Parts: sequence; C-alpha cells; structure tokens
Amino acid sequence: MNLDKPTCCYHEDEGFSCHEVAEPSGLCYWHDPRIIKNKPDDKARLEAFARTGGMLRGISLKRANLNGIDLVKHHSKTGFDMTHAELYRANLQGAHMFNLNLEHASLMKADLRDANIHCANLTNTNLLGVKWKGAKIENIYTGKQIKQERMAREADKLGEIEIALDYYEQSEEIYRDLRKAADREGLFAMAGHFMRKELIMRRYQMPKWSSTRIISKSIDLFCGYGEAPLRVIGFSMVLILFCALCYFFTGLSYSNQIHQFNFSNHFEQNINLLLNCIYYSVVTFTTLGYGDFIPIGYSKAVAAIEAFTGSFTIALFVVVFVKKMNR
Repeated sequence: MNLDKPTCCYHEDEGFSCHEVAEPSGLCYWHDPRIIKNKPDDKARLEAFARTGGMLRGISLKRANLNGIDLVKHHSKTGFDMTHAELYRANLQGAHMFNLNLEHASLMKADLRDANIHCANLTNTNLLGVKWKGAKIENIYTGKQIKQERMAREADKLGEIEIALDYYEQSEEIYRDLRKAADREGLFAMAGHFMRKELIMRRYQMPKWSSTRIISKSIDLFCGYGEAPLRVIGFSMVLILFCALCYFFTGLSYSNQIHQFNFSNHFEQNINLLLNCIYYSVVTFTTLGYGDFIPIGYSKAVAAIEAFTGSFTIALFVVVFVKKMNR
C-alpha cells in the first residue's frame, strides 16, 4: 500500500476492501472494469498479485486473455477467493483453477476449454454460455440451484411469468452444457444429476396445467427421470399398502369365506385380516397369483389395476436400476 497515492475505492458490504493504488477512475488496475486485461504480461502479473495476497474478490477480468494461467493456491487446503469476480468472455483455456472460490462470480461465455476447475465453488455463479469442452469439472459445487434457477423461482413467485420463463430457459441451457461436459469426462453420476435438473427446467417452461407438464411431473415423482430407482421402490411400497387397505375394506374370498373389515370383529382378527390383505397385495403386485385369496366385488377392479401397474413398475425398476449401475 502506497500512502502517497490514493487507494482503490472497491469495497463490499461484507467488509472487504481493496488497498491497491488507484487508477484515475478511483479503482485499481484489477478492479477497474474499463481496463481490458489482455496485455502480454497480465497473466504473470495476476499470478504474482494473487501469490502476494492481493485482493481477488470482485476483480474485473472481462475479455481478459489469461490462457493457461495458474490460480492454484499451492500447499493450502483452501483456494484463492474470487467471489464476485467478473470473467465475462475471459479466455481461460488450459487454466489451473483448482479449488478456486468463484461464488457469486460471472463466467458468462468464458472459455474454459481444457481448464482444470476441480473442486471449484460455483455457487450462484453465472455459467451461461461457458465453453466446457475438455474442462476437468470433477467435484465442482454449483449449489442446490444455479443462479438463473434461483432467479427464475423468485420471478415466478412474484408473478413475473415472462422473466421467469427466460431464466428457466437459461437454466435449461446451463444444465444441458454441464451434463454434456460431465458425460465427456466420464462423470456419469454428475451427468445424471444435471440431466434431471435440465428436464425439470424444461418442465417449468410448459403451461402450468398442461398434460405434458403433468406427465413430466409424474415421471419425475415416479423415477426422477430414470435417475432415482429408490423412488420406484417407494412408489411400489405405497401402492401395495394402498391396495391392501382397499382389499381390507372391500373384502377377499378365502376357502369360500368372505374376509372383510368389520367393527364386530376382534382387534386381533382385523389385524390378521390386514396382514393377509398386505400379503395378497404383494402377490397381486408381483403378478404371482397363488390363488388362495380371490378378489370379490370392487376388489376385482383394484386387483386388476394393481397387477397391471405392478408389472409395469417392476420392468421400469429393472431398467432404471441397470442404467444407474452402469454409471
């Protein structure tokens, strides 16, 4: 810090301030958005700036040419902090950005081809239009929602439908690009997660009560768009128990005797009946059909629906499970 010259006026509400020498604009060289960092020595200067403890938060690297830059904080468990940094259209091909904190930053249309961004924090980062080809993205963290998804949901709550649809479309594009990048790197579990998010964003762009949106939502609830086999098991258990209750009240025939809930029955009798109904529901769901219990009355319709749904669900579970295990 030079006491004879004015210092950078960059300041954050969180209390972070830059103390570098200011340019005529009042901001230092690295925080001034009007200065394009594409000089031949800018890459080496930025690396030195980072190594000597310079403030990287909020720096403006818009359209900067930083091909192959090394921004790894070696021999440290934490990476450099570039929160709120502006990297719009920055050339970061082959850059080393391991463990970098880019929270609330903008990587919009940045070139990250062949860059190493393992373990980078991309929470609330603008990732629209990023070039990911060849980028090492294992263990990156994008948060539960990317920036555009969060903004879309907020706009949706406020009734700003057109704004929400635009952000949902951007979110779909970002998730699709991330899914493709993960597929190329062989990160199939990550690709599956991003694929599901992509389809969810596409669903939100559909008319609210349209049949396509309802079907899409049902598929998500049922199996997570083919990425959640446990959901299929959960649905199966719910269906079996629901149908068992239907049999419990509509009745089953066993050895020419009607087995049906009745208030006059002892508590133990009704419990045994319920257990038998669960047994019959499992047998019907799996289409085994031992023939000991026979549906009567409305139970026939319930049994027919359960048998059809069960055969379909079991086949779906096999497909989803195999797909998941192959990844």
